[in-house]
Amino acid sequence: MIDTHAHIDFAEFDADRSDVVLRMHSVGIDNLIIPGVSPKHWQKQLAVAEQYQFYYALGIHPWFCPEDVDASIFALTSQVSALLECPRFVAIGECGLDKLYASTWPRQLAVFEAQLKLAQSVNLPIIIHSVKAHPEILACLKKHPLPRGGVIHAFSGSTEIALEYLKRGFKLGIGGLIMNPNAKKLLKTVCDLPLDSFILETDSPAMAPINVIEKRNQPANLVLFIDKIATLQKKTSVLVSEHLMSNSVQLFDL
Repeated sequence: MIDTHAHIDFAEFDADRSDVVLRMHSVGIDNLIIPGVSPKHWQKQLAVAEQYQFYYALGIHPWFCPEDVDASIFALTSQVSALLECPRFVAIGECGLDKLYASTWPRQLAVFEAQLKLAQSVNLPIIIHSVKAHPEILACLKKHPLPRGGVIHAFSGSTEIALEYLKRGFKLGIGGLIMNPNAKKLLKTVCDLPLDSFILETDSPAMAPINVIEKRNQPANLVLFIDKIATLQKKTSVLVSEHLMSNSVQLFDL
């Protein structure tokens, strides 16, 4: 198995990162993808990825939207160019739009569109963060179609919205929210759509499932999501695990 979205480079893991990695290996999670969030985070992110031989993406997250858009996109483009031949560099992102951060909205749009163009130019999939912004994200994807598609991270929307992403070559990232019985739209979407639609992620250290005691999420929790999807789809956990792993391998060319 692979956790396709884990910020294991974040400070929350500094005290016991190797133990967390051992725990994930012990439950059958072989690797993970560390998404990028901002230029000031990339150096540590790349060091952690190198230390553990993890996959990684490079991008600028909407929460870290820079004041100088041009300078940040230049820095990202330069970093991408330098690492493009590295087999563990598998995507652009995490990037996207977040309406909870309304004060930076114009800059968010500019940075997101620039990263879509970058993903086009280097022929990589993209990892998209979307909060209350599906219409705007879809409008941007229509303007900048991506041959390699990508993933809508932490998807929680309806089947109808999901289908709009799927027909553009995207997968839906399924994580801790699936354990919440109140996430009715997401639960219905996972019941309605085929397994080809999904990949697994934790968003560690964020988005811990409600049924675990530790508030810090970690990659080992991924096995809980597999069992939940298996229950919803009335399939075996082994089949779900194998199918979603295949989806990840195909999307990110692992």
